[in-house]
Amino acid sequence: MPASERIPARGLLTGAALRTLLAEGELTVLGQVRGASNAVLYCTVAHEGEERPCVYKPVAGEQPLWDFPDGTLAQREVAAYEISEATGWGLVPPTVLRDGPYGQGMCQLWIEADEAAEAAEEGAAVLPPLLALVEDEEPGEGWKAVGFAEVGEGRTALLVHADDPRLRRLAVLDAVINNGDRKGGHLLPAPGGRLYGIDHGVTFNADDKLRTLLWGWAGEPLTAEAVEVLDRLAAGLEPGTGLATRLAELITEAELDALRGRVAALRASGRHPQPSGEWPAIPWPPV
Repeated sequence: MPASERIPARGLLTGAALRTLLAEGELTVLGQVRGASNAVLYCTVAHEGEERPCVYKPVAGEQPLWDFPDGTLAQREVAAYEISEATGWGLVPPTVLRDGPYGQGMCQLWIEADEAAEAAEEGAAVLPPLLALVEDEEPGEGWKAVGFAEVGEGRTALLVHADDPRLRRLAVLDAVINNGDRKGGHLLPAPGGRLYGIDHGVTFNADDKLRTLLWGWAGEPLTAEAVEVLDRLAAGLEPGTGLATRLAELITEAELDALRGRVAALRASGRHPQPSGEWPAIPWPPV
């Protein structure tokens, strides 16, 4: 959708008020985001004098996948938000499950990544790029190597991502939720230095499905912050807790058990995971 057709996001509501707006507000469909595998509708949501841009993905617009139960992607997006909130990192935009013009679906606050550039024009710090292709054999200072990619005419270049603490947190989150599709286009820098990850429909599979561009820390020790977050998350996922109860309404019992197992494995190893070799490690296309 052209930027000229998007409405500007105003100052964000926070916490329960924002979730209420998304869950109970009136959805007005303005257009469709093209190029997505499933139906992605650009909307506004209005409630009690507040209005925000949002994304609405109806379950009816989901394409069947061979390795996920039909009609479950919206719930997985909400589950990813629940885990993000439980970490305290706030890496996933506020997301709810609700009814809309085309039936039940997920509704998520719209994050306009271009606003980062607008913020820079107003005097905020300019955010560095997160991904790059370089001609060198090794990543330069401040970068982590992902792997070599074909760039045409028999040439290859090294794909790298920034050695950025925001990306490192996202890499941990992806390992926890078993994200099968962390592409470059799913990384949204926002004003104030925030970074969001979006498109979490193919997550929480009971089998190892981790596919990501954020392999630069593979095998390296987790940060002390990540270890603390994983310890807290493990406690929050114990049966009978509020988080576990909410997740049980969104993913299967086997998937919830596998989620607990991934958290336990990360805590036991104390390291970022490495590609299993049993599943393509890099999503395609990568952006």
